[in-house]
Amino acid sequence: MYEKMNGFLKITGDYTNWSVYKKAVILCDVTEMFIRRAMPPGTRTVDQMRQAARSCKQNIVEGASDGTVSSEMCIKLIGVARGSIRELGEDYADFLRQNKFEIWGKDDARTLGVRRYSREHYDPREYVEKCEVRSNETVANIMLTLIHQMDAMLAKVLKALEADFIAEGGVREAMSRARRKERGY
Repeated sequence: MYEKMNGFLKITGDYTNWSVYKKAVILCDVTEMFIRRAMPPGTRTVDQMRQAARSCKQNIVEGASDGTVSSEMCIKLIGVARGSIRELGEDYADFLRQNKFEIWGKDDARTLGVRRYSREHYDPREYVEKCEVRSNETVANIMLTLIHQMDAMLAKVLKALEADFIAEGGVREAMSRARRKERGY
Protein backbone atom coordinates (compact mmCIF):
# COMPACT_ATOMS: atom_id res chain seq x y z
CA MET A 1 0.00 0.00 0.00
CA TYR A 2 2.83 2.36 0.88
CA GLU A 3 6.45 2.43 -0.07
CA LYS A 4 9.04 3.28 2.54
CA MET A 5 11.43 5.96 1.39
CA ASN A 6 14.84 6.65 2.94
CA GLY A 7 13.24 8.98 5.47
CA PHE A 8 10.39 8.41 7.88
CA LEU A 9 7.45 9.12 5.57
CA LYS A 10 5.50 6.32 3.93
CA ILE A 11 4.66 7.66 0.49
CA THR A 12 1.41 6.42 -1.00
CA GLY A 13 1.71 4.50 -4.22
CA ASP A 14 -0.68 4.99 -7.11
CA TYR A 15 -3.96 4.20 -5.39
CA THR A 16 -5.76 4.16 -8.75
CA ASN A 17 -4.18 0.72 -9.33
CA TRP A 18 -5.45 -0.69 -6.02
CA SER A 19 -8.22 -3.29 -6.40
CA VAL A 20 -10.18 -1.70 -3.56
CA TYR A 21 -10.15 1.69 -5.31
CA LYS A 22 -11.11 0.19 -8.68
CA LYS A 23 -14.04 -1.64 -7.04
CA ALA A 24 -15.11 1.65 -5.40
CA VAL A 25 -15.20 3.36 -8.82
CA ILE A 26 -17.40 0.55 -10.17
CA LEU A 27 -19.77 0.87 -7.22
CA CYS A 28 -19.92 4.63 -7.67
CA ASP A 29 -20.60 4.51 -11.42
CA VAL A 30 -23.17 1.70 -11.35
CA THR A 31 -24.96 3.37 -8.42
CA GLU A 32 -25.24 6.58 -10.43
CA MET A 33 -26.71 4.65 -13.38
CA PHE A 34 -29.08 2.78 -11.05
CA ILE A 35 -30.45 5.81 -9.22
CA ARG A 36 -31.03 7.72 -12.46
CA ARG A 37 -33.01 4.78 -13.80
CA ALA A 38 -34.70 3.16 -10.81
CA MET A 39 -35.19 5.76 -8.08
CA PRO A 40 -37.67 8.63 -7.89
CA PRO A 41 -35.70 11.83 -8.60
CA GLY A 42 -35.09 14.30 -5.82
CA THR A 43 -35.71 11.87 -2.95
CA ARG A 44 -33.56 11.68 0.14
CA THR A 45 -32.65 8.08 -0.71
CA VAL A 46 -31.17 9.18 -4.05
CA ASP A 47 -28.99 11.74 -2.28
CA GLN A 48 -27.98 9.19 0.38
CA MET A 49 -27.07 6.49 -2.14
CA ARG A 50 -25.08 8.89 -4.29
CA GLN A 51 -23.28 10.26 -1.25
CA ALA A 52 -22.53 6.82 0.25
CA ALA A 53 -21.02 5.55 -3.01
CA ARG A 54 -19.00 8.74 -3.44
CA SER A 55 -17.93 8.77 0.20
CA CYS A 56 -16.50 5.26 -0.02
CA LYS A 57 -14.37 6.13 -3.04
CA GLN A 58 -13.28 9.55 -1.81
CA ASN A 59 -12.36 8.31 1.67
CA ILE A 60 -10.11 5.66 0.14
CA VAL A 61 -8.35 8.42 -1.81
CA GLU A 62 -8.07 10.71 1.19
CA GLY A 63 -7.03 7.89 3.52
CA ALA A 64 -4.28 6.83 1.13
CA SER A 65 -3.04 10.41 0.86
CA ASP A 66 -3.30 11.24 4.56
CA GLY A 67 -1.54 8.00 5.45
CA THR A 68 1.74 9.63 4.44
CA VAL A 69 1.64 11.82 7.56
CA SER A 70 -0.93 10.15 9.81
CA SER A 71 -1.50 6.43 10.20
CA GLU A 72 -4.39 7.22 12.53
CA MET A 73 -6.15 9.39 9.94
CA CYS A 74 -5.64 6.75 7.25
CA ILE A 75 -7.20 4.07 9.44
CA LYS A 76 -10.11 6.35 10.34
CA LEU A 77 -10.83 7.27 6.72
CA ILE A 78 -10.69 3.68 5.51
CA GLY A 79 -13.11 2.90 8.35
CA VAL A 80 -15.39 5.69 7.10
CA ALA A 81 -15.20 4.22 3.58
CA ARG A 82 -16.29 0.87 5.01
CA GLY A 83 -19.19 2.47 6.87
CA SER A 84 -20.28 4.25 3.69
CA ILE A 85 -20.28 1.08 1.61
CA ARG A 86 -22.29 -0.72 4.28
CA GLU A 87 -24.81 2.13 4.23
CA LEU A 88 -25.07 1.79 0.46
CA GLY A 89 -25.66 -1.94 0.87
CA GLU A 90 -28.56 -1.22 3.20
CA ASP A 91 -30.09 1.08 0.57
CA TYR A 92 -29.91 -1.64 -2.08
CA ALA A 93 -31.33 -4.23 0.34
CA ASP A 94 -34.14 -1.82 1.25
CA PHE A 95 -34.91 -1.30 -2.46
CA LEU A 96 -35.19 -5.04 -3.01
CA ARG A 97 -37.23 -5.73 0.11
CA GLN A 98 -39.60 -2.76 -0.30
CA ASN A 99 -40.30 -3.71 -3.91
CA LYS A 100 -40.84 -7.36 -2.93
CA PHE A 101 -37.90 -8.47 -5.05
CA GLU A 102 -35.76 -11.49 -4.34
CA ILE A 103 -32.48 -11.01 -2.50
CA TRP A 104 -29.92 -13.52 -3.74
CA GLY A 105 -28.27 -15.67 -1.10
CA LYS A 106 -24.50 -15.85 -0.79
CA ASP A 107 -24.49 -19.35 -2.31
CA ASP A 108 -26.94 -18.54 -5.13
CA ALA A 109 -25.46 -19.41 -8.54
CA ARG A 110 -26.00 -15.80 -9.70
CA THR A 111 -24.10 -14.44 -6.68
CA LEU A 112 -21.26 -16.88 -7.29
CA GLY A 113 -21.18 -15.83 -10.96
CA VAL A 114 -20.89 -12.15 -10.05
CA ARG A 115 -18.15 -12.93 -7.53
CA ARG A 116 -16.18 -14.95 -10.10
CA TYR A 117 -16.57 -12.27 -12.77
CA SER A 118 -15.59 -9.42 -10.48
CA ARG A 119 -12.31 -11.03 -9.42
CA GLU A 120 -10.78 -10.26 -12.82
CA HIS A 121 -12.84 -7.38 -14.25
CA TYR A 122 -12.34 -3.82 -13.07
CA ASP A 123 -13.53 -1.56 -15.90
CA PRO A 124 -16.43 0.53 -14.56
CA ARG A 125 -17.77 1.21 -18.08
CA GLU A 126 -18.07 -2.53 -18.66
CA TYR A 127 -20.14 -2.91 -15.48
CA VAL A 128 -22.39 0.03 -16.33
CA GLU A 129 -22.98 -1.34 -19.84
CA LYS A 130 -23.81 -4.81 -18.51
CA CYS A 131 -26.11 -3.40 -15.82
CA GLU A 132 -27.94 -1.08 -18.22
CA VAL A 133 -29.49 -4.11 -19.97
CA ARG A 134 -30.50 -5.89 -16.76
CA SER A 135 -33.54 -5.42 -14.55
CA ASN A 136 -33.43 -3.17 -11.49
CA GLU A 137 -33.81 -6.28 -9.34
CA THR A 138 -30.78 -7.91 -10.93
CA VAL A 139 -28.67 -4.76 -10.74
CA ALA A 140 -29.49 -4.28 -7.05
CA ASN A 141 -28.46 -7.87 -6.36
CA ILE A 142 -25.26 -7.49 -8.37
CA MET A 143 -24.48 -4.37 -6.34
CA LEU A 144 -25.15 -6.16 -3.05
CA THR A 145 -22.70 -8.86 -4.12
CA LEU A 146 -20.03 -6.31 -5.04
CA ILE A 147 -20.69 -4.38 -1.82
CA HIS A 148 -20.14 -7.52 0.25
CA GLN A 149 -16.86 -8.07 -1.59
CA MET A 150 -15.88 -4.45 -1.03
CA ASP A 151 -16.69 -4.70 2.66
CA ALA A 152 -14.40 -7.73 2.97
CA MET A 153 -11.66 -5.97 0.99
CA LEU A 154 -11.81 -2.90 3.22
CA ALA A 155 -11.70 -5.13 6.31
CA LYS A 156 -8.47 -6.67 4.96
CA VAL A 157 -7.02 -3.20 4.30
CA LEU A 158 -7.84 -2.18 7.87
CA LYS A 159 -6.19 -5.34 9.26
CA ALA A 160 -3.07 -4.67 7.15
CA LEU A 161 -2.96 -1.06 8.37
CA GLU A 162 -3.35 -2.28 11.93
CA ALA A 163 -0.51 -4.79 11.53
CA ASP A 164 1.70 -2.13 9.95
CA PHE A 165 0.96 0.29 12.78
CA ILE A 166 1.73 -2.35 15.42
CA ALA A 167 5.01 -3.27 13.70
CA GLU A 168 6.18 0.19 12.65
CA GLY A 169 4.24 2.65 14.80
CA GLY A 170 2.91 5.94 13.60
CA VAL A 171 4.59 8.88 11.91
CA ARG A 172 5.65 10.48 15.22
CA GLU A 173 7.46 7.32 16.24
CA ALA A 174 9.10 7.08 12.82
CA MET A 175 10.14 10.73 13.07
CA SER A 176 11.71 10.12 16.49
CA ARG A 177 13.54 7.00 15.25
CA ALA A 178 14.87 8.89 12.24
CA ARG A 179 16.05 11.80 14.41
CA ARG A 180 17.76 9.49 16.92
CA LYS A 181 19.44 7.61 14.10
CA GLU A 182 20.67 10.88 12.57
CA ARG A 183 22.12 11.92 15.93
CA GLY A 184 23.73 8.52 16.42
CA TYR A 185 21.71 7.26 19.37
